[in-house]
Amino acid sequence: ASLRRLAAEAAVALHRRGAPSGVLGGDEARPVHLVSLGSAETRDPAPYLAVVAPSAPRCGVLLADASRILALSWRAEEAERARRRVESAEAHSREAVLHLLMVGSLPAAQRIAAALRPALPAVLQVYVIECPVDRRSEIAARINASVRGRAWVVPCPVRPNHLISLVPTQGEPVAPDGEPLDRLITRQETECRVGVSAEIALRDTAVGYEQAFHALAVARNAPQRSAGFGGHSDVTVLSSPEGHSWASELLAPCLEYAPTRRADPGPAELIGTLGSWLSFGSAASRHLKIHRNTLAARVRHIDGLLGVDVSHSLAAQSAAWLALRLHQAPRGTAPAGHPATLDGVLSAPTAAVWARAQLRPLEQAKLTAGPETVRAWLRADARLPAAASALGISLPGARKRLTKAEDALGRSLLSAPSAKYELWLAMRALGDL
Repeated sequence: ASLRRLAAEAAVALHRRGAPSGVLGGDEARPVHLVSLGSAETRDPAPYLAVVAPSAPRCGVLLADASRILALSWRAEEAERARRRVESAEAHSREAVLHLLMVGSLPAAQRIAAALRPALPAVLQVYVIECPVDRRSEIAARINASVRGRAWVVPCPVRPNHLISLVPTQGEPVAPDGEPLDRLITRQETECRVGVSAEIALRDTAVGYEQAFHALAVARNAPQRSAGFGGHSDVTVLSSPEGHSWASELLAPCLEYAPTRRADPGPAELIGTLGSWLSFGSAASRHLKIHRNTLAARVRHIDGLLGVDVSHSLAAQSAAWLALRLHQAPRGTAPAGHPATLDGVLSAPTAAVWARAQLRPLEQAKLTAGPETVRAWLRADARLPAAASALGISLPGARKRLTKAEDALGRSLLSAPSAKYELWLAMRALGDL
């Protein structure tokens, strides 16, 4: 300990003098030989090589030789640390761009993305790539190399085994020789599954993500390990003037909320929390970068503001989900003096057409008790044990039936984001719930 103290005191003294090397401190029997490992051209802080030993004829030469090797090693480590910091900053920036796109903040996303490459595409497909957790970074790097940096590849902030890629659909193909990117990925990475959205505008990235996630549910059981979205989920066909009026009335307590304390969430945060929680459930805490207790408190607060049990009731969740979608769609003017209700919105002729399109694949698949199983599951607030009990079958049996329904619908049911809200609304519109 005393030798370390001598070396530390001598290094401080030499640094104050601004000298790169010297012999000082200690006593005649134990002088401190010091050499800075930093560059003479820079004034950045650098470590010192210190030797506490009696002076010897070759001590200075040996110390200089050793310091050159150690200085090179130290600079290499510093360069690697700097590279990792830059890499981490870029990764966080890309994740921030993805988050802004998912919540509909297109101008802010484009401002941040302007400093990164490639440019955000105006028209794209969203890919959700499922891969082993411990190989996610490696697989992301390989995909980036294969597409020559022409697509955005971002680790999913919610699921540690997912990558999200934004792939332009216009211009030169991103993969070599024009090979579809999902085929390239599954050919190179045998452990991966890929879900691909339909072609969408950049402003609809959140819709594209949900489509790709639903396609991934099909890809898990597909022999080619990839699948494209083939559903009809555009709920904006319900965006009538009455629909907008109903959505605005339902969300008004959140949209008009004035926080009593500075630390309390404002309207934008409440709406963002509601949307994230409906999409990801408890995993929304990772999406929003907040503690799970904070998420639970916000959801309870939203329950109180809206006056419905969004925390537990699938009916309330489905209504809130539809209200958020209609709130973001182009607006119309509702007839004066005509109160808007959810049942009124779902009674429109366009709602019946939309609802039948949602359920047709399930009916055409001719599954054993397929519609009945889905209906029982929805009536049980999408709780599998309660649905199994209502059907009088085992829990694994109910899960197997719903997995087959996923394949028939081409939609995810058991994992969030789930198609349960659309299915609940569709069955309600047709009078089946």
